[in-house]
Amino acid sequence: MRRLFPVTDQTSATTPATTSAAQADREWSLDELADAYAYPPLAGDAHWLRANMVSTLDGAAQHDGRSQPISGETDMRIFGTLRALADVVIVGAETVRQEGYRPARAREAFAARREAAGQGPAPAIAVITASLDLDFSLPLFTSPLVPTLVVTGAAAPADRVAAAAKAGAEVVLAGDGSVVDPARVVRELADRGLRRQLTEGGPRLLGQFVAADALDELCLTISPMLTAGDAQRIAGGPSVAVPHRLAPASVLEEAGFLFTSYRRI
Repeated sequence: MRRLFPVTDQTSATTPATTSAAQADREWSLDELADAYAYPPLAGDAHWLRANMVSTLDGAAQHDGRSQPISGETDMRIFGTLRALADVVIVGAETVRQEGYRPARAREAFAARREAAGQGPAPAIAVITASLDLDFSLPLFTSPLVPTLVVTGAAAPADRVAAAAKAGAEVVLAGDGSVVDPARVVRELADRGLRRQLTEGGPRLLGQFVAADALDELCLTISPMLTAGDAQRIAGGPSVAVPHRLAPASVLEEAGFLFTSYRRI
């Protein structure tokens, strides 16, 4: 893996860093990846929402309805690292259904780092859903290491709310009606001490966070593939009035994949 330019706290990074022979063309350790993708310091009650997505060269976020076919081995290592750094992983109900989500697991490689940061053994999974149309018999709800959160609106179906609670999930209300307010999701989770936040989509959920101006960072893997077709982009839904501009924070490269990070200016 080659680092094209490093993580920076500045609002822009345009000068490529010199890559040593030790850094180039080898598999980075998990500690190196964790350092490269560390959350910024969060003072007081501050929180940080980052997204992790993958896209082909022609903008497809999925192939045959799933992201795995356009991913790769290193992308999955970074996927696992980003999860291991987070307090909570936020995901839409449709992605839970399509991708077969399971509970986050504790990983020995990150245990000391999480303990030093005051984190539990694994991040919680927070599922965003208006209808609660979920299979509560799945391991995500019945046997997580950390209780799964179901985030919904105050007008959610009472029987489904009861089913979620019976399955052991913690129900979080983040909307006054049937829909969820993306900005309120971030605040409600932060109020529970889940301040290092990661969303893995899907595209509709990411689009909602973008529209609400709630996203602080986008970690985007650019896959060296072309798929054509009519697959979704990484973010869907209504467009914003003025495009949001982010600043590049880092770019890594391996086997033609680009692993980029852009942060709020």
